[in-house]
Amino acid sequence: MHIVEFFGRIFLSLLFLIEGLGKISMQEDVIMYMEDYGVPEILFVPAIILEILFPLLLIIGYRTKLAASVMALFTFAVAIIFHTDFSEGMQMIFFLKDLAIAGGFMIVVAYGPGKISLDYYFDSKKE
Repeated sequence: MHIVEFFGRIFLSLLFLIEGLGKISMQEDVIMYMEDYGVPEILFVPAIILEILFPLLLIIGYRTKLAASVMALFTFAVAIIFHTDFSEGMQMIFFLKDLAIAGGFMIVVAYGPGKISLDYYFDSKKE
């Protein structure tokens, strides 16, 4: 089951890694989209860093519970800020997708990274 936990962390992280890297090449469009929802431009760079750094931490299993907590909060915030206009057809689906992803991160927070992780490796070296 350890490999399942590892792939679960990878699958949760891939969406954010790909999106974060993609946003770098579409900076102007992303900033305009953010500003349309009242999110200031100054948050563009922190969002990119968050979408790249914390998923990488999750994949390697380092500071896993912290990374998963940050990603759960970020994903929940994205759902609330960008996907609550349920009069638009797909917004309800996007909202529920984000809630499901946040729930996945919360499971990682509750149960930890598992044995295929740097956290497990460092904890086992302490004993």
